[in-house]
Amino acid sequence: MRGQDISQGEMFSYRTLEERIPQDHPLRKLRVLVDGVLSQLQRDFSALYKGTGRRSIPPERLLRASLLQMLYSIRSERQLVQHLEYNLLYRWFVGLNLDEAVWHHSTFTQNRERLFNETVARRFFEEVLKLAEWNGLISSEHFTVDGTLIEAWASQKSFRARDGSDNPPEGGKKNPTVDFKGTKRSNETHASTTDPEALLYKKNEGDKACLCYLGHALMENRNGLVVDVETTQSGGTAEREAAKVMVERSVKKGATLGADKGYDVLEFVEALREAGVTPHIARKQNSALDKRTTRHPGYAISLVKRKRVEEIFGWAKTIGGLRKTKFVGLAKVKAQTIFTLTAYNLMRLTALWGWRLNPT
Repeated sequence: MRGQDISQGEMFSYRTLEERIPQDHPLRKLRVLVDGVLSQLQRDFSALYKGTGRRSIPPERLLRASLLQMLYSIRSERQLVQHLEYNLLYRWFVGLNLDEAVWHHSTFTQNRERLFNETVARRFFEEVLKLAEWNGLISSEHFTVDGTLIEAWASQKSFRARDGSDNPPEGGKKNPTVDFKGTKRSNETHASTTDPEALLYKKNEGDKACLCYLGHALMENRNGLVVDVETTQSGGTAEREAAKVMVERSVKKGATLGADKGYDVLEFVEALREAGVTPHIARKQNSALDKRTTRHPGYAISLVKRKRVEEIFGWAKTIGGLRKTKFVGLAKVKAQTIFTLTAYNLMRLTALWGWRLNPT
């Protein structure tokens, strides 16, 4: 007998949200993992909020929601809130019940400086890293460093002369046509009116210059996990300067550091040797390295392993939304970069433990 297509909805539901999520769904294990990490941040959260006043939205829920945004490539916080309204899986992961109202999307903006900042992001990153170290997944001997462009939330038309000589006339069109051909523009004479901290830069000859920041990652070579993160303004020496900071902070004496040809500079190589770190850098013509380093078998291994760092940036840009930042200012971009690479480490851990999370 053919069933009738009755569109009237049921008044009551007799299944809980917990029952609707499959027991073998990989987000169940990830939720346990994330809850364990967040439990280590309770003291940090308590210090962020006053003891009196109206109760806030639990910071754990906001962080879980932001993690979902990265894992499932949700393009904006406004769209994330829409998903939380009707997606039962997302509601369960964040900690909302079926009838609980979802907060306004501006809540993320209001908590940007207090919760979604570099300090909280780095604490979250460190706790995930401790979990990997406790399971013996972090190498303390072999590392790789690299940097990538993060396109700024600013257009080329916003890059105007500091003296105002190329500003459009008053009363003109809101989005006027601008011809840059034949004009010389540089960071010394021009600045973005949208994001003044973003600089015009191109990483390789032949590429187009764009307003951007530089994200830097230090990877351990055993399992390809990120052990340190930095974000800087773009510049010719920014990658090497950021690498020095991360080496001093996270690499012990006696370790090796792999890198591409952009790091093959005498000053950087000498800085590594002073720090007791062996440079395993890809050589270019007139290289700063000689056979004292390159003759060892470990050097060739490091050159192969260092390419895995591109997997980190590939995931961060295609899945984690780091190709073009949605925020203005270096401080906010720093926090976004750390959160995104923390999400990558969580994804990497799920693969190493055999229950790979596949958001698609």
